[in-house]
Order: sequence, then structure tokens, then C-alpha cells
Amino acid sequence: MDARLDYTASPTAGKTVKHFVSVNKTLKDSPLPAATQELVALRVSQINGCAFCIDMHTKDAAAAGETSVRLNLVAAWREATVFTEAERAALELAEEGTRVADAAVGVSDEVWAYAAKHYDEEQLAALVILVSFMNAVNRLNIITQQPAGDYVPGQFR
Repeated sequence: MDARLDYTASPTAGKTVKHFVSVNKTLKDSPLPAATQELVALRVSQINGCAFCIDMHTKDAAAAGETSVRLNLVAAWREATVFTEAERAALELAEEGTRVADAAVGVSDEVWAYAAKHYDEEQLAALVILVSFMNAVNRLNIITQQPAGDYVPGQFR
């Protein structure tokens, strides 16, 4: 399968992708734990059905030492016992922040309060930006049908 659009061949896409790379670097350097970032990115990508991002975040997380058990259970995190309370709060916020059309209210006060119990304001800012960022990247990849399976861990660092 070939992608519909080669981001490197378009001057507009190329300039825009540079900004996305900058956002990603800023998030990676934020105080939000790296493992949480990968779990959230994976869960948002699962919800949206972005195969390219699922491939990337699964491989990057595994390369960083994440276990296959936790990676395999992200889709069913509510029933899994392998996630911390803080990770569960982040995953719940990520789900509600991704499914805004389904909930009609966006992120509920209860979910926000649960996340705020586990993360300080800077970490919450990074979490909110990460969820929004992943939703945008997922849509770019889905619309252009970016193929999955060939990602090499750390490829975009």
C-alpha cells in the first residue's frame, strides 16, 4: 500500500511537519512521564484506528522497556491490573478527549479532577496537548493512508 501523499514532496506539508516535529520534541521534554506519553499516544491511536501511529508507539514503547503485557492491554485498560492509578487517569482523560463527539460534553469534571489528582499543572498541560496532538497526527495519517509496519523505533527523533 502506498500513501496518498508524500509529506516530504510538498513544500506546505514539509513546513508544517517541521512544526509537528517541534511539538513532539517539546512534549518528549515535558515532565509528563515518558511511559505515560507512549500509553496515551497508543490509546488515542487505537481509538482513531491510525495503524501507522499504533505501529510507531508500540515499537517506541517496547524499545524504551515497556512490557508486551502492558502494551497488549492498553485497549482494555479498565479491566487490566497492570496500570498505575496515574496512568489510568491519563488514559481516561485521553479517551474522553478523543471521543468528544460521542460524549457531547468533552472531558467531564470527574475525569479532569481524577487526572488533576495525579498530575501537576505542567503535566496536565502536556497531557492535554499530547491528546490533541495525537488526534491531529492520527487524522493526517488516516486521511493520507500512511502505511504501517515498517516503522523503526526512534525513526523520528
